[in-house]
Amino acid sequence: MRKIICATAVACFFSLAADTSIAQTATPKAQPKAPTLSGVASVYSYKSHARSASGEIINAASMVAAHRTLRFGTQVRVTNRRNGRSVVVRIIDRGPFIRGRVIDLSPAAAREIGMGWGIAPVTLAVIGNPA
Repeated sequence: MRKIICATAVACFFSLAADTSIAQTATPKAQPKAPTLSGVASVYSYKSHARSASGEIINAASMVAAHRTLRFGTQVRVTNRRNGRSVVVRIIDRGPFIRGRVIDLSPAAAREIGMGWGIAPVTLAVIGNPA
């Protein structure tokens, strides 16, 4: 009788352990948040038909930007903290080289977030890396 009770208890224990392990593996894992960075953005000054550090010709009407360390082709969501407007840009150049600034935006991207020709406080979030 004692052996039957022990065997039943062991079987119940293993069945409960198996059920909890299934439940743990069935829950979806949360997606990691994109790394964010805050600072000041400025408008990209460029010369017509100039080449960027990546070799691409700079176009003032495209949604591109310059960043000191992100890989070329990285997509970044830039959000203006003054008005909440945001734009997705692609990194094609290096810069800005002024202390305190985190990104240089093309004139088109600056207009999209309501920045004009000056500077603005922004938040950056990496949303896509190049393959």
